[in-house]
Amino acid sequence: MPSSLVWAALVCAVIFGGASACGPGKFFGSRRTPRKLTPLVYKEHIPNTEEFSLAASEPPEGRLTRNDPKFKDLVPNYSKDIIFRDEEGTGSDRLMSNRCKEKLDTLAISVMNMYPGVKLRVTEAWDEEGLHAPQSLHNEGRAVDVTTSDRDRSKYGMLARLAVEAGFDFVYYESRAHIHCSVKPESADGARLGGCFSAGSSVQTETGRKRMSELRIGDKVLVATPQGDLEYSEVILFLDRDPTDNRTYIAIETESGARVILTPGHLIFTEPDQRTADATDLHATYAKNVQIGHYVYVVSRGKLTLERVRNISAESEVGVYAPLTRHGTVVVNDVVASCYAMMYEQSLAHLAFLPVRLLHNFKNCTS
Repeated sequence: MPSSLVWAALVCAVIFGGASACGPGKFFGSRRTPRKLTPLVYKEHIPNTEEFSLAASEPPEGRLTRNDPKFKDLVPNYSKDIIFRDEEGTGSDRLMSNRCKEKLDTLAISVMNMYPGVKLRVTEAWDEEGLHAPQSLHNEGRAVDVTTSDRDRSKYGMLARLAVEAGFDFVYYESRAHIHCSVKPESADGARLGGCFSAGSSVQTETGRKRMSELRIGDKVLVATPQGDLEYSEVILFLDRDPTDNRTYIAIETESGARVILTPGHLIFTEPDQRTADATDLHATYAKNVQIGHYVYVVSRGKLTLERVRNISAESEVGVYAPLTRHGTVVVNDVVASCYAMMYEQSLAHLAFLPVRLLHNFKNCTS
């Protein structure tokens, strides 16, 4: 997707964000009840996979020392909203990768909002002295151990949940004394902006099934509407389309065998259980946050139905495609997904691309 279009959409999101409750229908615009955040339990980690897996923070790239050429890529964090223990007295606990810094700053704001008067506290970031295991991501500035400033351990489960919401690629309630968080390397596919589907993914068009690589602007594909119905919606552009790009994808498979492959930062509609289902008020989350036992929306016999996720894996595929429909949703491999990534809220993302839809309508009217 052209960078100018991405940033234009983000600017629009900021300008119109306060009006996000005015969109058409519950799916994109109604003021839904704030989602209840569930604290992690001791020894739980999200995603439910190894820290070094492609679906989480990916394998270590090697320990960094002050003499390493890559050391200059670490950035100091001087946020006044964060307390750094810095027991070494060298400032090393302030050094981290840029991606780690971004997520940590977001978490700090969430902590202050959740617990007025309490700040985020970092007990460990980049490990200069080699005290961690050789494969630890602390050695390269991609991991932090955090607590709350009041050291109230009853808050740590929720602190871990806030870290997940802040976008850390791996969060582990590792110890009674702290929460461990880590991120992907800056070079990782999952750290890029945007979200996509694999080339081999298929969509249902008015004329039959098509592979994602065969899809064209103007094609009408099956989508979910704000009313929870199914209909065909026009593809108005591709946010990303590169048949040669190699990406790491998350493969989500349901009990019936429906299987969607999408990038970790892409939005997909999920429910924690069947009791919370409401097809007119779908909840979106990043693909990397989906867990076995969650439910996703699947098209079965012409209707939307919930199916339990039975397997999640990471796969490397060639080809990236991100079609944008008028409705902002798309049914891929019979699973309902969003057209968007980057933003956590489907309604905000859809509003951000309102100018794109208006421009497309204008061109159609004048052509």
